[in-house]
Amino acid sequence: MYIVTNRIKMKSGYAEKLAPMFTKGGALQEMKGFIKVETWNIQGIDENDELHVNMWWETLEDFDVWKNSDAFKQAHQRGGDSNKEKGESPMLGSELVIAKVETTVDPK
Repeated sequence: MYIVTNRIKMKSGYAEKLAPMFTKGGALQEMKGFIKVETWNIQGIDENDELHVNMWWETLEDFDVWKNSDAFKQAHQRGGDSNKEKGESPMLGSELVIAKVETTVDPK
C-alpha cells in the first residue's frame, strides 16, 4: 500500500475552507486501487496554512492511472474566467511525497 501526499502551502485561513473540496467524492472513488483520501490541516504554522491531501492506493501503478486520467484532469481544472473574477489563487505552492507503508497495527 502507498500513501501519496500533496503538501499544499496556501494563504492563511484557506486550509479549512478548501479541505472539503478534496474529499467531496466522485470519479476518484471509482478508480481501481483507490482506498481512501484524508485531508490534514497542519497546526502550528504562523506564516501560512499547510494542507496535506493524503491518498491511499493499493499500488503506485493505480495512482499513476489516476494521475494520467481524464477524471484527474477534470478534478484539477481551474474555473477559467470565473476564478479571475474571484482574485488570485490562495495556493502558494505544493510538494508531492510518496510513501510505501511498511508496517501497521490495528486495534484489537
